[in-house]
Amino acid sequence: MKLTVKEMALTGVMAALLAVVAPLAIPLSTEVPISLATLAVMLNGALLGKKMGTLSVMIYIILGMIGIPVFAGYSAGAGVVFGMTGGYILGYLPLAYFTGWVYEQCRSAKGYKQYAGLAAGMLTGNAILYFIGTIWFMKFTGMELMPSLAACVFPFLPGDFLKMAVVCVLVPRLENAVMHTVKYA
Repeated sequence: MKLTVKEMALTGVMAALLAVVAPLAIPLSTEVPISLATLAVMLNGALLGKKMGTLSVMIYIILGMIGIPVFAGYSAGAGVVFGMTGGYILGYLPLAYFTGWVYEQCRSAKGYKQYAGLAAGMLTGNAILYFIGTIWFMKFTGMELMPSLAACVFPFLPGDFLKMAVVCVLVPRLENAVMHTVKYA
């Protein structure tokens, strides 16, 4: 993938945005905290498209793996990514990809079709994120499916729907600036 200087800069800025908001977390009684990471990941996918959005998330994950405290609660290191909740962090990649991919298909639509496409991409990406993260969590902890879902998925669904609504409001307002900077391939 060849990127222009503007595309590299925008990808870096969006990776930085993710690195700034993702550590802000509300701890729960479960091992998975509530954070703004998925909101930033969905913004990356929608604004940058499937390739650059996924690349920005990849940069973020690498930053965290090398020790920069960008994960929830200002944690860092490969141990976080390969630990109990690491599947959710790795699930950010398909979340960005599918948000971007589906939204690219309907970006030129107007009105509700554009929002429906964006919502469909985010729902698909979140479903894949939860699938990967929950399977990983179950493998790591030995917990059964329902207790794992109760600990790692169900408490987060209302917040995720709220984040998706915020992204639906922000993207149309922000994408004009991005579209003048980035071409989607």
